[in-house]
Amino acid sequence: MILDDEYNKFREKVKDFADREVAPRAKILDLKGEFPWDLVKRMAELELLAVYVPKDYGGAGRDNLSYAIAVEEVGRACGSTGIFLAAHSSLGVFPLFFAGTEEQKQKWLIPLARGEKIGSFGLTEPNAGSDAAGTQTTAKLVGDEYVINGTKRFITSGAIADIIVFTATKDPSLGYPGISAFIVEKGTPGFSAGKEEDKLGLRGSITSELIFEDCSIPKENLLGKEGDGFRVFMATLDGGRISIGALALGIAQGALDASITFVRKNTKSGKPLYKLQSIQSMIAEMATEIEAARLLVYQAAMLKDRDMPFTKEAAMAKYYASDIGMKATDMAITIHGMLGLTKEYPVERFMRDEKLMEIGEGTSEIQKIVIARKILGK
Repeated sequence: MILDDEYNKFREKVKDFADREVAPRAKILDLKGEFPWDLVKRMAELELLAVYVPKDYGGAGRDNLSYAIAVEEVGRACGSTGIFLAAHSSLGVFPLFFAGTEEQKQKWLIPLARGEKIGSFGLTEPNAGSDAAGTQTTAKLVGDEYVINGTKRFITSGAIADIIVFTATKDPSLGYPGISAFIVEKGTPGFSAGKEEDKLGLRGSITSELIFEDCSIPKENLLGKEGDGFRVFMATLDGGRISIGALALGIAQGALDASITFVRKNTKSGKPLYKLQSIQSMIAEMATEIEAARLLVYQAAMLKDRDMPFTKEAAMAKYYASDIGMKATDMAITIHGMLGLTKEYPVERFMRDEKLMEIGEGTSEIQKIVIARKILGK
């Protein structure tokens, strides 16, 4: 896709960081399950943690297309680092930027955007994943405080986050109308992180439970109005699907890049691999589908930047990019043969990391429902 020089220069800046600092760390982060604290600090220094947020609130003052490019390039080098960037920026930062009062933005958004604090978003529960209307975590207003009880699960950066936006309901029987969004800070009495998940992929990313046990938070920690939770998390997920699409795209590009390097360096029966038609066919297919995914992701980001409806396009981008991402990483392993199954090469990691893209921020099946409803009507 043809972009102007401003975007190309920004891409080169992120690509240089990803190649020099992220890629060399990717293998060890995966093998040891280490969180990349050093890379988080560097991304803060490079103003990558809130690319689309105005400078007045600590961000880089760019746009959502730039943000998608940043996630794509970081994800190309390391899925674990890419998912942190996507989750912090889309799930931690965006709800406050979208629905926060000026006081809330000054108190929480600015340190998140600057990278002084880590953000997270608590929506999924043990019995409420794709159907968020089934939220069981409760928020009861007692005097000037909300008392929270419940458990969130599979929360990216949950155990390490300083500021968490989460959803809770005043009555589970009310469905969506009863759900509100709240803010809780790490260290609040009654709030703790529970089990950390031992995952197939994205092993350098922290995924954990969040537990609320008679946790009292000030009334001022309500984000938006009571009953606004559905509006807040739907807006958050719409934008988040762009970033997950960008991450899926980046991982797929990483698999293609690794495959191109491999076939240029290796031979079969004395013949360079890149001269085999079967190899050429797979490379061509991967490259074409990755470029198509890039167009969908960038289109959704540009629509959002223009304040135009983008729900359908974001769902398409996330669905297609994650789908072809799994296909591309599978082809990459096939191209590498048995070596592709070893940790000597990165393609097996790319496949493991890519799988979450079909599940997180709404499964592929949910994306199809969103797309169909936008086309056919509810």
